Amino acid sequence: MRPIDLYYEKQTEQNKSCLLALRELIILQDTAISESLKWNIPCFSFYNRMFCFLNIEKKSNKPYLLFVEGHLLKHAALEIGSRKRMKILRVDPEKDIPVDTIQEVLQEALDLYRSGRIAVKINR
Repeated sequence: MRPIDLYYEKQTEQNKSCLLALRELIILQDTAISESLKWNIPCFSFYNRMFCFLNIEKKSNKPYLLFVEGHLLKHAALEIGSRKRMKILRVDPEKDIPVDTIQEVLQEALDLYRSGRIAVKINR
């Protein structure tokens, strides 16, 4: 089993289901998205440039998406907390996943890269 798959397998059932659904939502946004394990958590890149992570908050034990260039995102569902650059989107695994909200934020983040505001090296 790949290390990335082991990350999901070791989660509690509720978090595992939520994280796997989030993983699929992220990957389906664009064919140029790839997944890897960085700092022992799932990292999603667009043309090899990191754009978001999936993680579990230690205090609440609930999943969240962390957006690398979050400071450039304006979506109301995002929280900056004490971070200067990144923002997070909390997801409650006990409730329905807010698919529309997540897709909006993912597209807003990806548009930063697609527009060239965040430089990516497109291999064609």
